[in-house]
Amino acid sequence: MKANKAVLRRMFWSACAMLLIVTTHTFGQSVPRTYVAYKAIGDFVIDGRAEEVPWQAAQWSDKYIDIEGTKAPKYATRMKMTWDDRYLYLFAELKEPHIWGDLKQKDTIIFYNNDFEIFIDPDGDTHNYYEFEMNALNTIWDLFLSKPYRNHGKILGGWDFKGLKSAVHHDGSLNDPSDVDEGWSVEVAIPWSFDTAPGGTTQVPENEFWRMNFSRVNWDFDLVDGKYARKKDQQGTFLPEYNWVWSPQGVINMHEPEHWGYVYFSTDEPGNETSFEIPKDEHLKWYLYELFRAYSKSGEAKMVEQEKIILNRVISPKLSKYAYGWTIWVKSPFTNQKLSIKEDGKFEVSDNEQR
Repeated sequence: MKANKAVLRRMFWSACAMLLIVTTHTFGQSVPRTYVAYKAIGDFVIDGRAEEVPWQAAQWSDKYIDIEGTKAPKYATRMKMTWDDRYLYLFAELKEPHIWGDLKQKDTIIFYNNDFEIFIDPDGDTHNYYEFEMNALNTIWDLFLSKPYRNHGKILGGWDFKGLKSAVHHDGSLNDPSDVDEGWSVEVAIPWSFDTAPGGTTQVPENEFWRMNFSRVNWDFDLVDGKYARKKDQQGTFLPEYNWVWSPQGVINMHEPEHWGYVYFSTDEPGNETSFEIPKDEHLKWYLYELFRAYSKSGEAKMVEQEKIILNRVISPKLSKYAYGWTIWVKSPFTNQKLSIKEDGKFEVSDNEQR
């Protein structure tokens, strides 16, 4: 019995050590979610429903969770994605006992209503990304952001997804407080050409991944003169909104693209099991952004230059200062490439020369 206990103790501590090694890299950030979008076979009618054959074959995502990743939302949300040579298609189901909305002007601030949002960063450098919002009236706000707000980028609210198609279906009644609804659903077709530079050739990301996330904003409401309105406290201040997302951000801020999930566009037909694993260098990238956020606040080099075990490998981040700024970087033990984040938050990959 003593021998057995000794063996069990060794096994226990060995397991603890392995758990520490495996989970060390996720300190400060949970592992983002992944979704495999299979290539569609068949045609679509964009009507806010998911009745076509390609939608029946597409798989549901995990249910959305509170943006900080710790609470279960009041109402359920889930989605499907698929694609063909022209469009990326998305269908989302939003459970909601009261469907309402009053914003009808395009490119107004749609999240002042309950809404559904899409965020897209094709190359994953956290710069030059896209945001899409729509409410239950199918009113749209689409915009381009050169950098996250923290990096003081330019926000182009007049930018459009050229050729986009969208529709909403109400499983209940719109703006009728006398009944209880089931919810609403949205269907969106985004042409791949939206990410094509002028004069360039549209590239469909076949068997590649994009960094993406999806959000649902939901407000408590009051009835004012028989109409829905965002609820206020006794001082007349709007109560804070709920933010429910596909991949948790860890903070109440969708504009930290390094936390977004991974959508992989498989050329396999639906029904196949495409294997997708987040590349190992992405784990290093998450940690570099953790260091970036810490150094941006403190300005202390000791916050950066600390060895860390990530996926059983020791990495040694470095801080390089220049007259015009600074860079946090590391040599990847997995690809031998140099991964770096500049002072403006942009992520870059280059050769393995250490300068």
